[in-house]
Amino acid sequence: MRHAGTIAGRELRSLFVSPVAYAVLTLWALLGAFFFLSTLVQFQEILLRMQQFQMFDQLRQMNLNDALIEPFFQTMWVFFLIGVPAVTMHLFTADKANRTEELLLTSPATIWDIVVGKYLAAAGFMVLMVALLGFFPGLLFAFGDPEVGKTWAGLLGMVLVALAYAAIGLFASSVTSNQIIAFFLALMLIVLFLLLSLIGDLGAASGFFGMGESVAGVMRWLATAEHFSRLTQGLVETRDLVYFAFIIGVFLLLTKASVESVRWR
Repeated sequence: MRHAGTIAGRELRSLFVSPVAYAVLTLWALLGAFFFLSTLVQFQEILLRMQQFQMFDQLRQMNLNDALIEPFFQTMWVFFLIGVPAVTMHLFTADKANRTEELLLTSPATIWDIVVGKYLAAAGFMVLMVALLGFFPGLLFAFGDPEVGKTWAGLLGMVLVALAYAAIGLFASSVTSNQIIAFFLALMLIVLFLLLSLIGDLGAASGFFGMGESVAGVMRWLATAEHFSRLTQGLVETRDLVYFAFIIGVFLLLTKASVESVRWR
């Protein structure tokens, strides 16, 4: 994959040439600031209420990670549903719209070079988004005493979710030449992974299509929420890391198959 880095650099430059990257980063930072301040105000109100009612045992159990940082990450995670498709929707559709797809496919770069290069560009942008988000919990270390391990685990969870969703968005961009369609396809796929646990539970309870507990269990494992939730709680477990690696790997393989199919049309 000698050319993957070159392709990634080109895609990142094209991202920052367009206003989409700046719009997404600005909106993301503003949302992060708003929800961090909102969560902080709520945390302060809870502390004041506990002091007024002399709930000293509960006060001793309160900590910044559980009452402030974790809810903040859980809130901001939801906005990846829109942010990631907005970033990834152009990755392949732009080449098709500009009629440069054939040039790319006939270049010395392999299919894997193209897929991995474009994915690395999206991944780099996602890491930048999470780094911006990490600024807000970082402020707490100057004025409070949050747990370092839990905070890093939460940020790791944000990075892994973003990387998994970027792979989904990359696949959505590879199957269409329309950016709007790519956006909504990525959005629907991401929402599906959010709802799989609920669908599995309902299917097992009602016997929908003969769905048994084993199938429901697989659907629960494929759902993103539980894996992300454990990371925000400070639990970095192999099964969760394997899950995100699996999602990324599957959608990169699907993207490769989609791009490769162009040669047979």
